[in-house]
Amino acid sequence: MKNKIQIGESASTQNANLLGLPNASQNSVPLDEKDLMILRLLQENARMSVASIAESVQLSTTPVHERIKRLEATGVIKQYATLIDGTKLRKGLMVICYVSLNQHSKKSGSQFIKLINELPEVMECYSISGEFDFMLKIITEDMNSYYNFHVNKLSQAENIGQVQSVFIMGVVKQTHVMV
Repeated sequence: MKNKIQIGESASTQNANLLGLPNASQNSVPLDEKDLMILRLLQENARMSVASIAESVQLSTTPVHERIKRLEATGVIKQYATLIDGTKLRKGLMVICYVSLNQHSKKSGSQFIKLINELPEVMECYSISGEFDFMLKIITEDMNSYYNFHVNKLSQAENIGQVQSVFIMGVVKQTHVMV
């Protein structure tokens, strides 16, 4: 297998270690060009049949099936998901919320992460560098719902220092394609 590449090195491994998050560099997986082709196809259409993928990458179905199973087993493929238009489900307000904590211990960071994982409005949470500690992507029905979330859920959490909300006015680019 020539042209192998390594996937997995993270730029923020020190911050992840402080919070007890996994270190991506410990989990890198060698991928060849056929693996990358399979990943590209699955990112475009996760429901694509093994036979269609095999035809596209010019392999038989058995090796393609084995490669997909290996990509799943090694965690390169984390899950298969359905992308939903939130406006069709009355979830039309997207907010990027920056949060700083008062204390920066492993325990306080872990408590915050536990809370965030229990809040269904939080779609994504990133540990970040700079003035704030976390960046949250929050989806709610409207401004009143966000206000309720902010005042009655997020701001009531222990150890919250500062919160800054940025309201998304329009999406310019949104993709899930990585390779």
